[in-house]
Amino acid sequence: MRRTYLRRLLLIGTAVMLAASSSALPGRTRSLFDSKPLKQDQFAILARAVGRDGWKLLVLEQIKARPLCWKDQADGLVEPSLNSFDFTGICSRYLDSNGYSLRTAGEDTKKSVRLRLRQGRNGLELHALDPNRNTAVVVATAKQARRNKNAFVKLNLEPGWQLERRAYQGRTLSHVYFSNSESLNQLRAKASKRPNRSVRMSTVAQAPRAPRPPSAYAGKGPIPLEVIPFRP
Repeated sequence: MRRTYLRRLLLIGTAVMLAASSSALPGRTRSLFDSKPLKQDQFAILARAVGRDGWKLLVLEQIKARPLCWKDQADGLVEPSLNSFDFTGICSRYLDSNGYSLRTAGEDTKKSVRLRLRQGRNGLELHALDPNRNTAVVVATAKQARRNKNAFVKLNLEPGWQLERRAYQGRTLSHVYFSNSESLNQLRAKASKRPNRSVRMSTVAQAPRAPRPPSAYAGKGPIPLEVIPFRP
């Protein structure tokens, strides 16, 4: 087992070095890695509440049919049932950028583009964000954003997005992609044309109110008040 693990680390390390060298070659645009489709129902994209208002993204994979790695609750949240048993060989967890990343138009996206959870008035949204761009691409959404330290919010991928497995020279790796067949520029262009619901709602909230009708006492001085003596 240890030799297999070390061999896998060596393979990944070699792939990363080759990727760095190939990116320096003029005219070389093809990604070093490939991707393979996955059964989407074997995965759950979840948001875990962190601190007072933060969220943490994680992806769970059901490798074997039983026991279940997560369970849907009646309140719409998800119970991470894998915490109640030894899930080795049964469930997999992808907790950060080492376990998942973005892939668009058959290419790995730049490291500057990150997945971030954002909470709004309509629930949670998983965004693909580039610090050098103003437009965020929505990857997945959840209609609710209830915070519960013992349960997670489940997100659904937007149309065109799916989970795929990273592959290198025909060998599948453990890394998972949030993948879309369109390029990131195409997705940004579409996102820029969509109305921003939060902006629209804030605009409505700030609309001028109708003027109040004039008071019957307007322009007649102070309003007389009846004085009631205090009696113990």
